[in-house]
Amino acid sequence: MNLPAFHLPRLTRATAALTERVWVTDEHGQAVEVSVPAERALTVYVDKRELVTLMTLGAHPEWLVLGYLRNQRLVGALADIESITVDWDVGAAAVRTRAGIDRIDERTAQRVVTTGCGQGSVFGDLMADLDQIRLGDATLTQARLYGLLNAIRLQESTYKSAGSVHGCALFAGERMLIFVEDVGRHNAIDTIAGWMWLQDAATQAGGDKVFYTTGRLTSEMVIKSAQMGVPIVVSRSGITHMGLQVARTLGLCAIGRAVNRRFLCFSAPERIGWAPDLACAAAG
Repeated sequence: MNLPAFHLPRLTRATAALTERVWVTDEHGQAVEVSVPAERALTVYVDKRELVTLMTLGAHPEWLVLGYLRNQRLVGALADIESITVDWDVGAAAVRTRAGIDRIDERTAQRVVTTGCGQGSVFGDLMADLDQIRLGDATLTQARLYGLLNAIRLQESTYKSAGSVHGCALFAGERMLIFVEDVGRHNAIDTIAGWMWLQDAATQAGGDKVFYTTGRLTSEMVIKSAQMGVPIVVSRSGITHMGLQVARTLGLCAIGRAVNRRFLCFSAPERIGWAPDLACAAAG
C-alpha cells in the first residue's frame, strides 16, 4: 500500500557538485585540465546519535541515508522516519525518527567493514534473516539482457567524464527506472533502495525488477539486492565465492562479466530465457 503523504519523511534536496576540475600532467609532459569525482564525507546522525560516516559522491544524499537505514535493517518502515536533513556545509545528515530505533546500541555494536570501494560498513550479522527472504519467479530473456547492457552503454554518466565511480541501475522490463553513481557500489545500491521506498507500491516491489551494477557481486551486494526483493542481478564485473554461495542459497540469478554480448551466469540459470544464437550471431 502507498503511504499517505503526511506519513512520508520530510527530505531536504541537498545538492553538490559531482566533479571537480583539476590540473594534471599527461604522458607528453603537458599540463591538462580534467574532471575527477568530488568524493565527500557524510556523517549520519540518528536522533542526535552519531551512527556512521559514508564517503559519497553526494548525488542523492537523502536517498542514500534512507536506503542505508533500510538495508541495515535499522528501520523497518518508511513511516518510522520523520525527516532527513542534509547539510553539506558541515557534511552531516540528521535523521529524526518518530519513536527512536529499538535497541540501537545493541544492534550497532558489531560492525563489519565490507569490501566495497571507500570501505562501507554494515551492522550485525550479514547473514541474519536470509532464510526469511522469498524471491519471486521472475525470468530474464537473453535478448532483454542485451538490451539492458546496451542501455547502460548509452547512459550518460560521471564515469564517462571523470572515471573512478561505480554505477548502479534498476530496470523494469526494458525501462531503466533509475541510474545512480557513487564512489562505492554499496552507496549506489543503498541510494536506489531509498528511492524505491519512496515510490508507489508497484515500484517498491522488486520481484519483477533487474538490478545492474558495474561493481563486483560481493555477499553484501547480493544480500542487499535480495532485501530489495530483486531476483536478478547483473554485473560488469565478477562475483566472490561468498556472494555466489548466498545467491545460490536464495535462488537469485547472478550474472557477471556482462559486457556487450558476453556474460557468465553464476547461479539460477533457470531464470534466463536462453537464446544462444544471439551471442553466436554477434561473434560471427
